[in-house]
Amino acid sequence: MAVPAASRPDIGSSMLARAALILYSFNTSTPELSLMDVVRRTGLPRSSVHRILDQLVQLKGLERTGAKYRLGLRLIELGALATHQNWLRDASLPYLHHLHSSTGALVHLSILDGHEIVYLEKIGGSPDNRIPSRLGGRQPAYCTSAGKAMLSFADEDELDEILKAGLPARTPFTITDPHAFRRELAQIRERGVAFDREENYRGIVCVAAPLRDATGRAIAAISLAGAPSRIKLQALIPPLLVTARQTRHALFVPGHRGPVPPAEPPRPDRAGQVWSGPRMR
Repeated sequence: MAVPAASRPDIGSSMLARAALILYSFNTSTPELSLMDVVRRTGLPRSSVHRILDQLVQLKGLERTGAKYRLGLRLIELGALATHQNWLRDASLPYLHHLHSSTGALVHLSILDGHEIVYLEKIGGSPDNRIPSRLGGRQPAYCTSAGKAMLSFADEDELDEILKAGLPARTPFTITDPHAFRRELAQIRERGVAFDREENYRGIVCVAAPLRDATGRAIAAISLAGAPSRIKLQALIPPLLVTARQTRHALFVPGHRGPVPPAEPPRPDRAGQVWSGPRMR
């Protein structure tokens, strides 16, 4: 599969652009690629790909095992550094941890990049869970709760690009009709949260709330995910909305100092879901 047009850097055919295309061809589903895999995905000449791959290996941007290449240690270090320097993640982190401890659900912080969401943070989960997410990982925006939460406040041009690219079915529950998708986004704007009811992966449900800046643009989304048998989406809406509101306050209110951990153990609410929102200084 070639690199999507939305992900291609528009900087001509320089060596830097070619190296970027090669690096972008690696993703979560295919972390290891052969020389010919990279050639097919990038559309670059075989000789150029071979030369750049060798140079990236020497620079520790890639690692080679036999005939396969994968991202190298230096890129992993840079990715971790970028994550820890991210102001959005830093401001959100105390609230995300509290949301996880209060609900027991897996928590994600995501941003929108073209047609995909990118995970900036993941809190919770266990080795036996079925949720295939990781820091820096990507998923299609149109069939994830976080993606739909952000797309519901996107510009019309951005939404048109998503719809023109198509809404291929990932599961039998994926919304694939453009008119139905637009109705879904309108409902998200009204209720303030977006749902993924096994639309991206079977056996995984999610609920997300957008983080909107002062202009109303959704700059990120906070989501909760789990198996349908383990979490009740409706019960998760109140703590999620509280967390989104307090995180937005932390991001955009000058002088805000963040949450104070609760002095008492959290108590069940009327729905039986444990929750005690972060208190403000």
